[in-house]
Amino acid sequence: MLVRVISPVLIGFIFCYIILTAAPTQAARILGFFPTPSKSHMLIHAAAADALASAGHNVTIIGVSNNVYPKSSYKYIHINLGQHLNRHQSTLTSVINESTSFYSNVIKLVKGILDTGNHTLHHPIMRELLRINGEGDFDLVLLGYAMTDYAMGLGAHFRCPIIVSFMIQPTYAIDRMVGNPTETFHGSLLFTNAKEPLTFWGRVSNFMANLFEQWIITPALDLENLKMYNYNFPPDRYPPLEEVRKNVSLVFTNHHFSQGPIRPNVPSLIEIGGIQIKEKPDPLPADIAKILDESKEGAIYFSLGTNIQGSHLTKEKTKIIFNVISKLPYKVLWKWGEQDRPGQAKNIIYKEWLPQDDILAHPNIKLFITHGGMGSVVEAQYHGVPMVGIPLFGDQPSNMANVERSGYGLSVDYLTLTEESLNTAIQEVLNNPKYTKTVRDFSRLYRDRPMTPRQTVVYWTEYVLRHNGAKHMQSPAVHMNRWQLMSLDVIGFLLAILFAVVAVFVKICKLLCCRDKKGKETKLSKTKQKNKLQ
Repeated sequence: MLVRVISPVLIGFIFCYIILTAAPTQAARILGFFPTPSKSHMLIHAAAADALASAGHNVTIIGVSNNVYPKSSYKYIHINLGQHLNRHQSTLTSVINESTSFYSNVIKLVKGILDTGNHTLHHPIMRELLRINGEGDFDLVLLGYAMTDYAMGLGAHFRCPIIVSFMIQPTYAIDRMVGNPTETFHGSLLFTNAKEPLTFWGRVSNFMANLFEQWIITPALDLENLKMYNYNFPPDRYPPLEEVRKNVSLVFTNHHFSQGPIRPNVPSLIEIGGIQIKEKPDPLPADIAKILDESKEGAIYFSLGTNIQGSHLTKEKTKIIFNVISKLPYKVLWKWGEQDRPGQAKNIIYKEWLPQDDILAHPNIKLFITHGGMGSVVEAQYHGVPMVGIPLFGDQPSNMANVERSGYGLSVDYLTLTEESLNTAIQEVLNNPKYTKTVRDFSRLYRDRPMTPRQTVVYWTEYVLRHNGAKHMQSPAVHMNRWQLMSLDVIGFLLAILFAVVAVFVKICKLLCCRDKKGKETKLSKTKQKNKLQ
């Protein structure tokens, strides 16, 4: 009888113990601010938020895109910017189809992103959230970063640390944020496509590109960010932006050292390359699964990413792409909207939406035709699928240049695209096994890590929370200005000392010369007088 009474009590005690020990010691209140109109960016930022929510933290996200993880346990607050996002689509069309410089396109895109972020902060939903919440209401801000330094004012508003989520490899803006050393002797993955190892002229080109980024692009962005910050976070109530920037505890960057080039990283720069990739693929929709399972000879997946719609491309280019793909002896899953489809063919299956990560994981996928966005490239690398790229804007040309250099596929230029150039690239990657072998070898390397990206996000976020912002991880370079980092003040001081020493030495020499001259003149005068007396 006693055993019957004790057993349920004991079982209940054990159950409660397991539940309590499995949960984090203290669930943190985390605010994710992702003012990006790009769904591909959201996939990265929200994956980090989802990992934290799954670990038991109370995560609230403010976003302008639709929720990319609707099954997640985080709370998602959607800010609908309406017609403003249509202007972003018009900018994309202009950037893709106009033959303008890379830097001009970057400036257009950045202005659009900053404008979107400003509208997000001004939105009534956001203003109300800031009004009713203040110091102590959030323990951490997770900021989806795209030149959006002004949004670091949220950390000042809630008096809490900031962790930045970045969708590609570190750029100068990220390096500066955490005091990471910036090197110019290897190819800048964002601003040049120079081949590694760099030749002398490659290093000259790379050096000039870095100077342009540091001394022209960055000051211009700083000025815009300062205006937006002072407007949204007035100086009479908030610290200056340059001080708020020092409140960044960590940066999560969607990169992994195996992708290269090898570079030094400070402890507060954490690599989470592939965070959006599921460790175990979800089951495919029945119709897609049937198509791929029955394609024993292989199938092709074609997608230009989450931002590009059929309406962004010219009819001439879509016709070229269709003419090549429709003649291939493979089934092709083509992500394309309901409108403006370039034609019908027996081997092409159009879908407005396709689960890209799960499709690339299927063993019968033989080739991925892609725009070359970092998220897409990483997913292809992870699953060992060779690529043919049609890069359109942003970091896509440099991403595909790196893919080509590494032997994972080939790239064709969109503006000069012809049926011959596209077909030649596709046939080469399909029929030459070296591309599949190379990318599969890299896949094994890329997956070999002590922790998964999601585990890495959870561990380091909780580390920052446990240690009140983890200021001990911060590089002293964060607290130095550009002149100090380049040691220009030290060099100037030493040059001043050298000048003073040289000036004193010259003065002494002149004095000695004058004394010697006077001595000689005196001696000569005495000699002349002596001669006269004689």
